[in-house]
Amino acid sequence: MRIGIIGAGVAGSVLAEMLIGQPGITVDIYDRRQPGEAEETGTGLNVGPNALKALRLHLPARHAALRTASLPWTRWTIALADGAPLFDLPLLEVAEEPGIRLRWAELYRLLREPSAGLTHYGVELVGVEEDWAGRLVPVLEVADGTRLLPRGYDLLVGGDGRYSALRVLTAGAPAPVFHGIAMSRLLVPQADDCPYDDYGQWFNGNARLLSYRLPGGAAYIAGGFPLPSPEAEIPAEAKTAAFQRALYLPGLAEPCPAVAWMAAQLAEGAEAIHWARLQDAPLCRSAAAGRVLFLGDAAHAMVPTLGQGATQAIEDGVIAGALLRRGGGAEDVAAWRDTRIAFVRRFSLEATDTMFPGADPVAGSIAKREPEFLAKLRRLYTDVPGPEEFAPARA
Repeated sequence: MRIGIIGAGVAGSVLAEMLIGQPGITVDIYDRRQPGEAEETGTGLNVGPNALKALRLHLPARHAALRTASLPWTRWTIALADGAPLFDLPLLEVAEEPGIRLRWAELYRLLREPSAGLTHYGVELVGVEEDWAGRLVPVLEVADGTRLLPRGYDLLVGGDGRYSALRVLTAGAPAPVFHGIAMSRLLVPQADDCPYDDYGQWFNGNARLLSYRLPGGAAYIAGGFPLPSPEAEIPAEAKTAAFQRALYLPGLAEPCPAVAWMAAQLAEGAEAIHWARLQDAPLCRSAAAGRVLFLGDAAHAMVPTLGQGATQAIEDGVIAGALLRRGGGAEDVAAWRDTRIAFVRRFSLEATDTMFPGADPVAGSIAKREPEFLAKLRRLYTDVPGPEEFAPARA
């Protein structure tokens, strides 16, 4: 089986490692970036315990590499901007192992290492054709405009992210669904004076800060605040240093040290903040009669509230690899993954409740200690199948 992977991102790289050296399978990867380049290199991320479980069970060497290069994510706390505690959860109450904290660039580097020799860099997908045998041929373009047509593939895999060119070409551009929340992201490269360590959230009304330390002495700060309507753009004023300094500070009390530090960093680094609007896109798992398979954000871009974007991309790559290794196809990946993805997307949006206008962040945060929420979190973090579930059936 010839498999062409478009995009050496999280899902594509994990899938490639799962398939390398498998009898009867050949793999090529095509990525528009050059070696060492990566989107979102200026930010950090947390990867959930469920992704680490998937790697531990299926790709133990990758699991060990990520553990070594990251900081553990062991706790989730929520407080008000003045420091009043609302929620404190040790992750091992609902997970089998901790998550991790690291930079996007480091995640990309580590996941791409095993398949680097199979990757063609600096090529952009601009079309899809068929060869004489009905196999799909990606039409690729290099920087000087030259077009390349490699061999045909029995399966093309879209691992090229939220704005997947393969999805646009074969299934049409997805219509994003906006949820009326502005999102900011800032990496503080030198954060030796940062007064906290593990994953925390702080609310000032419905405006929320999320932050944690990263390897190498850095810290990641993510902000969020409601917009006037779901379709509203982020106003220019909101991106100013003065607005960012004031947004998260309580009006009638002193900010806690963590919030005071983050507000100062956001004001000082206002011009370096990455901006986006909270959004997701409809799930699309396959196209071209099953000859195209979408994984990760190319298939199911979701809100980042529970840190499941890269996490579900890792799950996708592992499970798709296990299924393809035993002769499955796109329909099998859909059967195994789409119910799980529907749950994760729905739960992630539910967990965003405290940020919407009119919501009560105090009551909403305290409710996350209730058995119903913790049961969903436990399902999220542990419901990952092991290799034995993909073993060929005995005659």
